Amino acid sequence: MKVNIIGAGVSGLCTGCYLQMNGFETEIFEKHSIPGGLCTSWDIGEYRFDGCAHWILGSDTGSSFYKMWSEILDMKKIKWHNHEMRIAVDLKEHKNKYGESILYFYTDVEKFENYLIDLSPEDAKMIKKMTASIRLMQQYDLPPVLDDLPFIQSTIRGIKMAKYFKFLWMLIKWRNITNFAFAEKLKNPFLREGFRNLFDDQEVNMIVFTMPMASFDKKSAGYPVGGSLEFARKIEERYLSLGGKIHYKTPVKKIITENGKAKSLLVRNNVVHEADITISCADWKWTIEEALESKFKNKKIDELLNLERLRVFYSVLQFSFGINKELKEHPHFSRFPIDTPIESPDGTIYNRLEVHIYSYDPTLAPQGKTSVVSSFYTDKADYWIELRKNNRPAYREAKKKMLDRMVEELDKRFGNIKEHIEVMDFATPATYLRYTNNWKGSTQGWLPGENLVTLTPIKFTLPNIENLYMASHWNQPGGGLPIAINVARDVTKLICKKTGKKFQTIKP
Repeated sequence: MKVNIIGAGVSGLCTGCYLQMNGFETEIFEKHSIPGGLCTSWDIGEYRFDGCAHWILGSDTGSSFYKMWSEILDMKKIKWHNHEMRIAVDLKEHKNKYGESILYFYTDVEKFENYLIDLSPEDAKMIKKMTASIRLMQQYDLPPVLDDLPFIQSTIRGIKMAKYFKFLWMLIKWRNITNFAFAEKLKNPFLREGFRNLFDDQEVNMIVFTMPMASFDKKSAGYPVGGSLEFARKIEERYLSLGGKIHYKTPVKKIITENGKAKSLLVRNNVVHEADITISCADWKWTIEEALESKFKNKKIDELLNLERLRVFYSVLQFSFGINKELKEHPHFSRFPIDTPIESPDGTIYNRLEVHIYSYDPTLAPQGKTSVVSSFYTDKADYWIELRKNNRPAYREAKKKMLDRMVEELDKRFGNIKEHIEVMDFATPATYLRYTNNWKGSTQGWLPGENLVTLTPIKFTLPNIENLYMASHWNQPGGGLPIAINVARDVTKLICKKTGKKFQTIKP
């Protein structure tokens, strides 16, 4: 049975792998010249800049994500770097009892717990509640891989076994607790400010913080040395070894339908590729409005398109610098306040900077030099997209002004940076849209919001059309690489069930 897959991002590559394992003949069609989609890196001169994976859930034993990744890759052959600290948050208003303004979020749960209690003994009860929830998560296989149960579409709805009751009860208790709400429960002003600024003064469900912490503590949330593109290439190699085919530089123009069934893909140069099944692992809005020409919309889809149900995950302004200087004395990942706010051309005001120093990955820069990335989230992606489309000179000028300002702030923070910068790069939401087609240049699909327990907004199938599936980070709020492989596995299980096949995996 022939399957056409749109998109060679991680979800597309993993879907192709699982389908090949189960006897399907697959071909992937990708508009870019390389695999990975949003899971990517790029080279400028001697430097490599990463645009995705700070860490990957399931890099080692301890979770079902490891089990899933191990179905695709030999994870033991990948070199991982495990951080001792997740992030250093520099505060503006308060200092701790030692006169320090930085709150360190260590990856070792016991160390983190003792550190917080030392800073604020009066908050020991709340601190231990948080760390207890992290330790509870470590007792469970998350997400549960239940191949013997009926098909599950999301982790939460899949927790059906009695042994998950304690976890489910904890989830219910924490589901509406955001970092803001948690901060309000703390008595110590230093800790309150620190947790409030954990996500750069954005309100996010605490489970987004605590669930990865359960993996960090187990050394199962490592960074793949070599960067995101190298990780994507390993999945590509696995897919090709299973007999799959990839057509690069082959954008899909249209999903051809006939009598309510997906029949084929129309690609560049008006070439048609027929298949029994079509899977779009590309942007969901592009799939519905362009590839399907808006023929299969319904009320729920219209609500999503009008942002009535969920918000789209932010796009990113990523500033990348190749610096002829070692910066190993600084935290690898930090957020800190700046004296003079930065006003983006899109109107967003930034009072803090986020800086990622890749000194721990020697493959990204020559010895003695460092790849440094600073980024901002923005929900004003349309500004950048429209500016590039309608006024390219103004777009380039806006980028230059932002880059110049960033250089000034980095020079203030780290000292003597300007004269050591050898290369610079600035990726905007228009860049993300151009290379990936992601709606509004989104980097992870739907925003989780305050309540993480959100019903899956995008189903694997659409009403009134057969033989078509959608599987990507848009299938579950939060998105990211773990969701990509989970969705790939689940959609393959669904197709196997509908075609009378017993789902199987073949380890590398």
